[in-house]
Amino acid sequence: MAARVGSLGTADGGSEVKLRVRRVARAGRTGRTGSSRPRWLRWSGRIGLVLVLLVVLPPLAAWAALRANYAGDLPEGTTTRGKDAIWLGHAWVDGRKKDADLAAFAARVKGTGIRDLYVHAGPLEHDGTLPAARYPRARWLIDSVHRTMPGIRVQAWLGDVLATEGPDGLRLEEAGSRAAVVRSTRQILDAGFDGVHFDLEPLLSGDRNYLSLLDDLGEVTRARKVPLSVAAHQIDPLPAAHAVNGALSGSEKWWSQEFFGEVARRVDQIAVMSYDTWMPLEGMYGGYVAQQTSLALEVTPEDTDLLMGLPFFHEDDLGHHESAETVAAAVRGTRLGLGRTDRDRERFGVALYVDFAAEEGDWAAYRAGWHP
Repeated sequence: MAARVGSLGTADGGSEVKLRVRRVARAGRTGRTGSSRPRWLRWSGRIGLVLVLLVVLPPLAAWAALRANYAGDLPEGTTTRGKDAIWLGHAWVDGRKKDADLAAFAARVKGTGIRDLYVHAGPLEHDGTLPAARYPRARWLIDSVHRTMPGIRVQAWLGDVLATEGPDGLRLEEAGSRAAVVRSTRQILDAGFDGVHFDLEPLLSGDRNYLSLLDDLGEVTRARKVPLSVAAHQIDPLPAAHAVNGALSGSEKWWSQEFFGEVARRVDQIAVMSYDTWMPLEGMYGGYVAQQTSLALEVTPEDTDLLMGLPFFHEDDLGHHESAETVAAAVRGTRLGLGRTDRDRERFGVALYVDFAAEEGDWAAYRAGWHP
């Protein structure tokens, strides 16, 4: 605490006088009668302040914007259309799941809007091939679902790591690999699946080889009269965010909105992986999902099913905070984005990721928020 002359006694008063004398002497030496701090020190302080503002203000502005996006009343009519989906683990086709498990699952989804099951039947080999030994119980599952859950489709969930950010993985730039993926699709449909769902990651925005693959796959699925479905990256929350992130980190998290639209026009169903968003707070996450919903609706054709992903899993790391990325927040954000952008859209739903990590609270929040 600074000394106050005249009220704290002679000792403190003397210290104040000495301090003033030293300031005058320094001012005389530097030719300044104002601040006694050296010029470089004053400039370093200003630069430091600017850096602090650059670090602090953008997150605060982002928080405020996303939190505002999460506010408001839920619009009427923004509930299930009966076109929801759920990702199911490999245990359903490799022999670990039995009749009792299927009966319990049927009871679990009864009365919900779930229409599609994305059942993990891969992964693909890095050359695009698919060993038939990976799905020995596929026929049991497909026949059992058709018998006990009429109207629900069983799609084969196929995927692989792409060699876009490392040396190993599937290379879409190789025509032979793309042709093998097409053959694997025919193979999995021959096994009786009602459609095929692809999740290839990390997939860079603007990848023309991926679009070429979707064109070829579409010819197969249209001929079979089954849906072609894909899992999609999130859309740039700010213009060119994918390019900036790629330049800074060497990894692209988002797609441009234009590229998302190009993908959506080539498929029958597109499911946004709207989780692992880095959002630290529930309000920010819900606002982010609302924004993602609006961005996706703006470029997805009316004849393509658009699904927003719900986080039915629980982890805590840099990309995913389970206290923030809740099912309740995702459902509310989805409904807000739908109501603001295309309230009457029929080909719309949510996709639940993933069955084997889900907890009772996730199912309860899905039912309460999406099936009021």
